[in-house]
Amino acid sequence: MTTVFHDARLALAAAVGVAFLATAQAQPRTREDCEKAVGYSPSSGQAGKDVVWVPTPDALVSRMLRMAGTTANDYVVDLGAGDGKIAIAASKEFGARALGIEYNPEMVKLAQCMVKAAGAEGKTRVVEGDIFKEDFSRADIVTAYLLPELNLCIRHRLLAMRPGVRVAAHDFHMGDWEPDETAEVENHAAYLWHVPARVGGKWSFREEGGGLQFSVTLEQAFQKIGGEVVVGKTRRQLVGAHLRGEEIRFTFNDEKGVQRTLVGKVKGGEIAGELRNAGQLDTAVTGRREGAPGPAPWAEMLPQCGKYYGKTPA
Repeated sequence: MTTVFHDARLALAAAVGVAFLATAQAQPRTREDCEKAVGYSPSSGQAGKDVVWVPTPDALVSRMLRMAGTTANDYVVDLGAGDGKIAIAASKEFGARALGIEYNPEMVKLAQCMVKAAGAEGKTRVVEGDIFKEDFSRADIVTAYLLPELNLCIRHRLLAMRPGVRVAAHDFHMGDWEPDETAEVENHAAYLWHVPARVGGKWSFREEGGGLQFSVTLEQAFQKIGGEVVVGKTRRQLVGAHLRGEEIRFTFNDEKGVQRTLVGKVKGGEIAGELRNAGQLDTAVTGRREGAPGPAPWAEMLPQCGKYYGKTPA
């Protein structure tokens, strides 16, 4: 009886051991495991649909995500995700939810395996898709390592996103949409942009408590803004006008020559903030857009980009 029980325990232990070994073998731990599992090993410089694949250095990935101020509250979308490196780093290093969009189905399988190997399945996904067709409008941060022409041809979609969305790109910029920040890591450039609010047009402002009233006409090209202010019968140019995402700032002199600085946030057709002047308490100020927003040709799709969207140039 004792011998039978002992034999049964040995058999159970052996079965558990075999099951554990099978599980361990099935669970990928390294990139090599994943390449063997999916039967695919990409090489730097290989051709893709619209761009060759070259991996972004690890240090640059981290720098791009830090520049973008990535946090656990963010949703990061990587365009042209390759092996999923940036999406995985966003979740593992910063706690963000992340999505990678990759066209090559074999690369997608490798990336999905890499997500498992990194233990990032709960927060990271890599899906097969075309960046010119997939919807990434809900992202808080968009990352990309694309060719200059491709950057220019997703630019209008980025500019249509909500103000304050951060865009981080490796090596290539966005034409005349100048970056807000630039960094260099291991001889590679990282660029950062904040999607600007649409502020072109005329605005009427009123200081809290029935104080100063003035109107401002703003001209805009991307995040570059300028214009003039009318206070009573005085018309002056704005000084130091600055726009970063939804945050706006400009300075002017009122009728008495007192320098005033508005610091506020844009929320659709309203600007709310503070009116500051040296030696006095800051006061609340609210501005409302008069009429329709100003034209924004800088935010439109470029004619040469129609081919990526199935459109023929006019």
